[in-house]
Amino acid sequence: MQKEAFFMAETIVALATPPGEGGIAVVRLSGEEALAVAAKVFFPHNAAKKVENAKGYTALYGSFMADGRQLDDGVALFFRAPHSYTGEDVVELSCHGGPVVAQSLIDACIAAGARPAGPGEYTRRAFVNGRIDLTQAEAVMSLIGAAGRQGAALARTALDGALAKRIDGFKQQLVALAGHIAAWVDFPEEDVPALEPEALSATLAEVKAGLSDLIKNFGAGAVLRQGVDAAIVGSPNVGKSTLLNLLAGFDRAIVTPIAGTTRDVVEQAVMLGGVRVTLRDTAGLRDTGDVVEAEGIRRSRRAMEEAGLILAVFDGSAPLTEEDKQLAADCAGRPAIAIVNKSDLPQQFDPAAIAASFAEVVTLAAGRGEGAQALGEAVRRVLGVANLDPSAPCLVSQRQYAAACEGRAALEEAENALAGGFGLDAVSVCVDDALSALCRLTGEDASEAVVEEVFSTFCVGK
Repeated sequence: MQKEAFFMAETIVALATPPGEGGIAVVRLSGEEALAVAAKVFFPHNAAKKVENAKGYTALYGSFMADGRQLDDGVALFFRAPHSYTGEDVVELSCHGGPVVAQSLIDACIAAGARPAGPGEYTRRAFVNGRIDLTQAEAVMSLIGAAGRQGAALARTALDGALAKRIDGFKQQLVALAGHIAAWVDFPEEDVPALEPEALSATLAEVKAGLSDLIKNFGAGAVLRQGVDAAIVGSPNVGKSTLLNLLAGFDRAIVTPIAGTTRDVVEQAVMLGGVRVTLRDTAGLRDTGDVVEAEGIRRSRRAMEEAGLILAVFDGSAPLTEEDKQLAADCAGRPAIAIVNKSDLPQQFDPAAIAASFAEVVTLAAGRGEGAQALGEAVRRVLGVANLDPSAPCLVSQRQYAAACEGRAALEEAENALAGGFGLDAVSVCVDDALSALCRLTGEDASEAVVEEVFSTFCVGK
């Protein structure tokens, strides 16, 4: 694929800030005619200043005009190609943050020769013009949608090019390897040093191990960027709704001593251990003849099946029941935490009886507001984010993950070919396959369909 095939010559315009009311709204122009379009809608208050002559990284104060009437006063900020986000001439027009003013300014820019930008078109132009690669483009949306500080830090690291540099290092090792193999195989008459099997094997193993590290951390990174859905499950009156209220910081769910109070799934997003967790408080699990409560219990079990994290609550002041045993069995092998609640009361529950079915067991007293921090730390350990370094390279999309897996699989085939004595030709084919996968990961060998898929997830204005 040639990146030039995606180049769009028209000057584009869009709102770069969220729609709605705010202090300011930023309308962004990008393209060869960005300054010419801006000159038709923006008039500096200093008449000696001309928009067309504005230097990069400068600003002018003036009026926004359309059809001879003033829309607003504001600021125009100028970026000259190639030193801009898109690599083109860019003008950012900052007006007061009302939807009418901002849309009127966009309409004026369109009338002056710009066209509305499509989703992700600014970032796509940055990719087309070589300002960023595909991993950095995907990091842009990851940063915008980050659910917490660590998730934002991971996306920021990718946007700064850490992942691209890591993959480039792998590619350089494989290119050198492929070149040596090709020279030794294709030019036997030349004095090309033989490639020692130990050195070949070491290079394959090193690159494969690096890809394995990226693959291993993908799930934890996705949790930090996107958050996770968590089902709070357990028998009636064990304190599920009280736990939800504790973590939410307010009375989100109704709490009464009457069994069956919660009849539908109650959702609340919270930050727990630095992870955005969407809690789903569910109906107490028990046998019941009540039709409405039975439907709530059915939904509880469905929420449990769909959850990325299970918070199973048990009553520490009551003996272990058959329902508790069944719940523990249902949680076995899942990312689940056992929460032994009501630790402020005399204890009759033996946590050891259910510990084998859970990744973590936490004791707390939700009614007294105690234990949220310990639970947050357990969540981080269970989800694998406790030891994740936000400054380390990390895969930020399913597309990147698939390409890394494909590259690792090709390297495993190369190792198998070497161990099986199939010769360097077979090894070379596998190395080429690994290189191809890594090139697709960074976008150097991405098809138009892949690029369309990446940018289809973007918002307009970015």
